[in-house]
Amino acid sequence: MLFDTDVLIWALRGSVKAARVIDLDSDRLISVIGYMELIQGARNKKEVHLIKSFLKDLRFNQISLSENIGHRAGVYMEEYFLKSGLCMADALQAAAAVETHVTLCTGNSKHYRAIAELELKIFRPE
Repeated sequence: MLFDTDVLIWALRGSVKAARVIDLDSDRLISVIGYMELIQGARNKKEVHLIKSFLKDLRFNQISLSENIGHRAGVYMEEYFLKSGLCMADALQAAAAVETHVTLCTGNSKHYRAIAELELKIFRPE
């Protein structure tokens, strides 16, 4: 399962529910976009180290960008940006999930629901 950045942030902040949903999946994936979003949110080198350790300890595998992911994300932007406010990072996350045939676990279903071929697992933090 590909975990959206929001779920990973909740887990890093100590959410038991987020940790549980991550623990229940043995094939944990993060996209390079999700990784960059996590690093972008770090306030210092200690937090960068914490993020990297978290991903390593939980054996996350990273989905790299590919030409197909980039192309599909561009199509999603053209189709859904004006309709639903889909942003570039979300388009890339969705495209990564669809191109690798995995479910996207997210708490941000609003932007993703319009994408018919995307399989979602909706996460609720509360």
